[in-house]
Amino acid sequence: MSVIYFTSESVTSGHPDKVCDLIADSILDEAIRQDPESHMAVEATIKDDLIFVYGEAGTKAVIDYEKIALDVMKQTGYNEEYHVITKVNSQSAEINSAVAHDEISAGDQGIMFGYACDETEELMPYAIETAHKLAKRLEEVRRGDSRLGPDGKTQVTARYEDGVLKSVDTIVISTQHTADITMDELRELMLKEVITPVVDAKYIDENTKYLINPSGSFILGGSWGDSGTTGRKIVVDTYGGYAPIGGGCFSSKDPTKVDRSAAYYARYVCRNLVANGLAKKCQIELSYAIGKAEPVSVYVQSFGTSEYSDDELLAIVMKNFNFSVANIINELDLRRPIYAATVNYGHFGKPDMPWEQFKKINL
Repeated sequence: MSVIYFTSESVTSGHPDKVCDLIADSILDEAIRQDPESHMAVEATIKDDLIFVYGEAGTKAVIDYEKIALDVMKQTGYNEEYHVITKVNSQSAEINSAVAHDEISAGDQGIMFGYACDETEELMPYAIETAHKLAKRLEEVRRGDSRLGPDGKTQVTARYEDGVLKSVDTIVISTQHTADITMDELRELMLKEVITPVVDAKYIDENTKYLINPSGSFILGGSWGDSGTTGRKIVVDTYGGYAPIGGGCFSSKDPTKVDRSAAYYARYVCRNLVANGLAKKCQIELSYAIGKAEPVSVYVQSFGTSEYSDDELLAIVMKNFNFSVANIINELDLRRPIYAATVNYGHFGKPDMPWEQFKKINL
């Protein structure tokens, strides 16, 4: 019997990197709301009380960058006074000319991966999906309990036997808190209000370990305890390490940036191969070149979980899906202000997102 342990992590909205992701995508949403053709790549960095908003913007929209950044801090639960420095330039004319053809072309080169499996209802790997649910539940609990702070992390280790999910080996939760709660009280609160409502009891056994604030006190959090920058949680945002990542982040980028839009489409393809019963597990790699409308390469893998060969699956994919940049934007309807909603608890597995919708595949 082969035993494997696989671990994935998630973070709450108050993690400083996620605060910066939300600033970036809130800016993107405002630009697209005013001008759907906006070309945006405006990011953020935070440390202590200083927020730096910077990047490139090709848009007709009039954007109050400082207000958006400060609103995000309040929305997330930080009530300290922050100062915003803004440095946003127009998009490079060379990049713009490479993208703005009669047919929309890729805004950069790069590789993107999609993935899906039948381990969960969301067709996501169990460890990352459960870590996200724990982080989301932790946030719900802290918004109703003044002893908890916005910053937090979760982590789940799943145990597999011969490739089959058997149990949860370890759950880690680290949450910011005030001095008004003891470690014993915190542990009891996390077990009762966060873990028990989320983790299916069938995966809990006598060997399951719970590590609640394993470093001890966690009073100083957010940007006051660490710095944050847009795009540093790309594994959290995707598949928790269960599948490769292309290396490019999502947040801040408009849909002409294939780092984002093609990664969403790759998930859409894999999700529907699994949803249509063509594989139990599926991965796809795409690659693009700047200024080119079609991908340079498409590679599909089913890891032996399909009755079809990978070559046959690739033929099915190419028959049913169009990977041109223009089609990705149109089919998924990506010129809409939907991006702030993608920031927390993963970009994949959320049922309302267009890349999570069912598409009947014709053989």
